[in-house]
Amino acid sequence: MIFVGEGALLWRAVQHTLDSNLPVDLVCGPASCAPAALPGVRFRAVADINSVAGELVAACTDAVVWSINNRMIFRAPVLSTGLRVLNIHHGPLPGYRGLPEVALVYAMLHGEREFAATLHQVDEGIDTGPTLAADSYPIGPDEPYHVVLRRGLQTCHQLFERCVPLVAADPAWAGEPTRPTGDERGGYFGRKALARLHQHRDNPHFSRATDLGFLAGYLPELSTALR
Repeated sequence: MIFVGEGALLWRAVQHTLDSNLPVDLVCGPASCAPAALPGVRFRAVADINSVAGELVAACTDAVVWSINNRMIFRAPVLSTGLRVLNIHHGPLPGYRGLPEVALVYAMLHGEREFAATLHQVDEGIDTGPTLAADSYPIGPDEPYHVVLRRGLQTCHQLFERCVPLVAADPAWAGEPTRPTGDERGGYFGRKALARLHQHRDNPHFSRATDLGFLAGYLPELSTALR
């Protein structure tokens, strides 16, 4: 298995895979996320994952690539190699595609009472590939954003832990027969949606939906947009 991404979610997934005696062939991500020390794990610093498509093919022993907390977009150089790219997305699909931290703000502004972590196969679109599994979690009516986000990140990791042995046993795993998904109308929440957040200050949920708490320093784009 190859892992692509950054941050604590990525490294928790890598460590869990190692602890489960499953192979970690390579980890790719920005140079800034290189681990201080993780014995037996090879790290490849990269700004564009598509530029190392050949290296991924050469390194991968099971044709599976996990995308965990990853902002790089997979394009044809990787998607045409035969590698299967699986992404853990923080949000129910197809209702909340795009940047998870932005999508969650809008979900709370919409008054959603639950959100989800979704495992899907990556295709040429952004968060548009087939859904394989999803785990929902509640959003309390008075809970601030930072509390909900922490719960969501934990749900993302638990979804990975639940699904990685299934993929390891069958790299072509077709997913669960019943998979909860988001609103079929769909919606994309990226940087344009981030720039429009100030237009929602009259929303009764705005205060709690934008209460970043101690996470403000970890979400610089969102924090800046809310100033």
